[in-house]
Amino acid sequence: MICRIWRGWATVPNASVYEELLRLTVIPGIEARAIPGFRNIDLIRSDLGDEIECATIMWFDDLAAVTTFVGEDYEIAHVPAPARAVLSRFDERAVHYDVFGGQEQASRL
Repeated sequence: MICRIWRGWATVPNASVYEELLRLTVIPGIEARAIPGFRNIDLIRSDLGDEIECATIMWFDDLAAVTTFVGEDYEIAHVPAPARAVLSRFDERAVHYDVFGGQEQASRL
């Protein structure tokens, strides 16, 4: 499994605009492509005071699935024009990790 992590930063007022764009347009657009091997996307954010850092964590079966998503240069960032318009800055390249293990935690109830 491959974990793809990418970050972008927005001003405090633009952060909610960016989040809405992700939820209503960007993610549904990715899902509509029905990319074989694309499993999930997680969204996280951190309030840095004068700006908001947002990150996407995407899960793929393998690099072939990532390549289907963005092309042969699979590290290139996928930032549609409307997202570029509201972000202050963003990583030009995503980082990829081989997921080599994980452990579900037993319920402690």
